[in-house]
Amino acid sequence: MSWINPHGGRLINRLVPKSKAQAIEERAPGLPRITLNPREMADIEMIAVGAMSPLEGFMVAEDYDGVVERMHLAKGLAWTIPITLSVTSEQGGKISEGDEVALHDPDGTLLAVMEVQSKYKPDKMREAEKVLRTTHDAHPGVQYLKSIGDFYLGGPLTAVRLPEHRAFNEFRLTPRETRVLFKAKGWETVAAFQTRNPIHRAHEYLQKCALEIVDGLLIHPLMGATKADDIPGPVRWDCYDALLNNYYPKKDRVAISVFPAAMRYAGPSEAIWHAIVRKNYGCTHLIVGRDHAGVGKYYGTYDAQHIFKEFSREEIGLTPLYFEHAFYCRKCGNMASIKTCPHGNEEHVFLSGTKVREMLSRGEAPPAEFTRPEVARVLLRHAKQNQPAG
Repeated sequence: MSWINPHGGRLINRLVPKSKAQAIEERAPGLPRITLNPREMADIEMIAVGAMSPLEGFMVAEDYDGVVERMHLAKGLAWTIPITLSVTSEQGGKISEGDEVALHDPDGTLLAVMEVQSKYKPDKMREAEKVLRTTHDAHPGVQYLKSIGDFYLGGPLTAVRLPEHRAFNEFRLTPRETRVLFKAKGWETVAAFQTRNPIHRAHEYLQKCALEIVDGLLIHPLMGATKADDIPGPVRWDCYDALLNNYYPKKDRVAISVFPAAMRYAGPSEAIWHAIVRKNYGCTHLIVGRDHAGVGKYYGTYDAQHIFKEFSREEIGLTPLYFEHAFYCRKCGNMASIKTCPHGNEEHVFLSGTKVREMLSRGEAPPAEFTRPEVARVLLRHAKQNQPAG
């Protein structure tokens, strides 16, 4: 049975056993203390469990520069998203290279200690220009860069615990666990589906097309930090549950697991990173549809597919599955794309996110051609609960 190698050849593990964690916790109070934001906590979790292999900590300056300027780590591995830990100028002035720092969540719980091998001041607008492909203030990634400290710290970390989560813990499979799951199911080829939204008929169509090609499908919803106006995680999960229970061959062909990453909204850059990380989870394929990881109108419809041409197949290791925009065609009487449907736009059912939100706010269910009735009921219930009083 084939088994896809992790990025860089080895699955990293930076989470120490409890027997070793106690000694680290005892010395942590004497170290400079850094309180993490939600993205940084998600990154620590991903690093600790090996999802970001080969990274062993936050990026040092050489890796950061390589990613921003060349989309490769310093040693030559493909990588497109900076994984960084920020501190203010005041904090940075008290920390030197060679120091250890203690990394805490906002509640004061120690998550990890890090050896500071690199302290550097990035050009954050250069980072935005090269990685996000925009410096526009309205882009959520640019907003994030402007909200954080002016210095980055990089070096290997040692995690004593993972961030605490209140929901979906039984579905938070690490890369080692997904690999065991795929092997137990006998899946040699596995397609991952990245989503931060409820799955509508177009997404379902892409997933089922992929299932005609591979042995199994991993629905891997991103459950880390997202924009404030994105559908909340618990609501999205109810939608996934409704679909899997009614429309998918759940036991034999489909698995679902939480992807703990924070969303960058970096479009093409994030598509490559999603592929690399899903390879670490043991997936051999990634579904890449229209505007993957995009936001607003910052990226072309298929830019996230085109960027794969800038890398050799060996560099990424995972096979992207490219799909055109899908829709329901009234004339054809089924789901289709421009590759398979000869009819005009007037026959196609496509609703923008804005249109769907407007319908839900009026208590109207989106049509069955756009979303399954079970999903529509979940979304209607959420919309009703969040309507302003009066």
